Amino acid sequence: MDYQLIEMTVNDGIATLTLNRPDKRNAMSDDMRTEFIAALESVTADKAIRALVLTGAGKGFCAGGDISGMQKRMNAPAGEVGFNGWHRQQRVHTTQALLHTCPKPVIAAVNGAASGLGADTALACDFIIASEWASFAWSYMLRGIIPDGGGMYFLPRRVGLAKAKELIFTGRQVKVDEALALGIVDRKTSADTLLADAQAWAAELSQHSSTALALTKTILNQSFEMSSHDVFAQGSQAQGICYTSSEHRASVEAFLAKSAGQA
Repeated sequence: MDYQLIEMTVNDGIATLTLNRPDKRNAMSDDMRTEFIAALESVTADKAIRALVLTGAGKGFCAGGDISGMQKRMNAPAGEVGFNGWHRQQRVHTTQALLHTCPKPVIAAVNGAASGLGADTALACDFIIASEWASFAWSYMLRGIIPDGGGMYFLPRRVGLAKAKELIFTGRQVKVDEALALGIVDRKTSADTLLADAQAWAAELSQHSSTALALTKTILNQSFEMSSHDVFAQGSQAQGICYTSSEHRASVEAFLAKSAGQA
């Protein structure tokens, strides 16, 4: 796909996807979302890509939903507002699910403001690394709407239920040091090295078996909703797959050869 509103590069198995509307603080328009979905599907399908770093061009990570889309929704005939909104929600949820369920490590490199859907998009990634200029705001209530990008699912899992309610009910800005203390951010670094640090972290996380990593991530993503019995059951099936993987075979053969050489 010929991307116009995002950029994607792949270097040594690490894909870097950049939201590229800096003049709009990378607000998510319908056209950008179409490109974003296509890129995420491509990353998921490409076995040569081992991890993904998501960032934003310019001074912002993502300002949330695009204001022109809000205007279009307000101007639609009354009888079409509900269905149009439902259709948009399906695309939002598709995007966030692709991020959350990508069978590879996904790191959000937050270089500036992440607001509304932008904050939820960062949370949909496995990890968040942020610069000193990063900030987060679940500003939906200020527009009379609810968090629709997964924030009501992801945020309580990072900060606890009461704190998630406070951040969502007020829509206040959370600067990077508070975000780090609360567990919203996993690592803080310099703006000058943010992308390089995120890419290096992605390489570290993705250096071992892609099969084992994908299966482990899939189970961990569900673990809060499953019983221990269900975790063990899914784990047994996943381990059976791992036993047949080329990575497991190569690792065991190398270990046995090393042990024999030391005997």
